[in-house]
Amino acid sequence: MVRLTVRYFAGARAAAGVPDESLELSGAPTVAHVLDAMCARHGDGLGRVLAACSFLLDGVAVRDRDTPVGPGAQLDVLPPFAGG
Repeated sequence: MVRLTVRYFAGARAAAGVPDESLELSGAPTVAHVLDAMCARHGDGLGRVLAACSFLLDGVAVRDRDTPVGPGAQLDVLPPFAGG
């Protein structure tokens, strides 16, 4: 069992309804498995937001959703930001 923390920012936080949460996944989960678990928990609204998000796994940008997630990891969910 792998326990990790997910932190949501901006629109992802609004869609999830929480600023952060702990997840437990069995086996050897990947970022894709974590995203699937998040969508199952929070529904299609979050799924639509996740499609436009970028992710940091333990502070490092994740481009490959097949990246393994280890115990105690932290996944940050970052929607596109506007500003200047």
